Amino acid sequence: MIMPQSDLANRVRQGDRRAIARAITLIENNASESESILDELYQHTGKAYIIGITGPPGAGKSTLVDKLTLLLRQEGRTVGIIAVDPTSPFSGGALLGDRIRMQQHSSDRGVFIRSMATRDALGGLAPTTYKVVKVLDAAGFDVVIIETVGVGQAEVDIVNVAYTTLLLLVPGLGDDIQSVKAGIMEIADIYVINKADKAGTEKMMTDLKILLEHNATTGWETPIIKTVANRSEGISDLLASIRQHYDFLEQHGLFEKKEGKNSELEVLKLLSFHLTRAYLGQFKRSGRYDEMIRAVSQRAMSPYQAVHTIISEYNPEAH
Repeated sequence: MIMPQSDLANRVRQGDRRAIARAITLIENNASESESILDELYQHTGKAYIIGITGPPGAGKSTLVDKLTLLLRQEGRTVGIIAVDPTSPFSGGALLGDRIRMQQHSSDRGVFIRSMATRDALGGLAPTTYKVVKVLDAAGFDVVIIETVGVGQAEVDIVNVAYTTLLLLVPGLGDDIQSVKAGIMEIADIYVINKADKAGTEKMMTDLKILLEHNATTGWETPIIKTVANRSEGISDLLASIRQHYDFLEQHGLFEKKEGKNSELEVLKLLSFHLTRAYLGQFKRSGRYDEMIRAVSQRAMSPYQAVHTIISEYNPEAH
């Protein structure tokens, strides 16, 4: 039975920054009490608007997040930022901590910034990113911005968390669109050409328009916004496009559909985690796990036989 961590959860809901940081740390470390905290907070989520920002390294994602946050704050909106960075091979923590790059917001109580290490996860997000989003949502932030790590075309997990996904591109990426083709190009709700004062911007605009003509559409006409983030140029246009996408989702009843899909994924992730722990835990305690892995590595047993052995010998009544 899950016992609620009411004190910490209540302080998170009140916007207590130390409580928010503590809750996130527990979640990142998979602490035993993290699940009960999230369970307590869950009914208070679903109010924040979640924006995902992805794109190749060097596209200026952090600068864009910084300027977008500044504009949102000028409108009086509170902003939670999750910046997913590569994992340090030495400490296991996040490299290139984005809090350093967003120093102007450090004293703003309406902004909370958290860097997260990918911990070798693929897809551009950390394994617990979606849980941290729930904490910031429950804490009352109006907007939660997720900046992905920038791993390239496989970085598509953000679409399962964000309502609006921005794909940042910059002119001069070699073969331009070809360099970030496939999955990542298909998930964007808004294309952003950043550093649009550079040569090659118009060619990239043309290439994107051709790409959009061939892509299947859901009724949303994907806009292409030009920005020069370090000069705050185009940020107002970008925010207007984000609002237009919000309106589109609302008018077509797509919020419910997206929430349903994302909720199913959350349940499946948790189910996978708990079933794996339950099945594997008992087998490890029996002392046969290492022996079986050795058999697989020596080709005396296939991985499929190993899995079926674990499942067939699992006894739920032992828990």
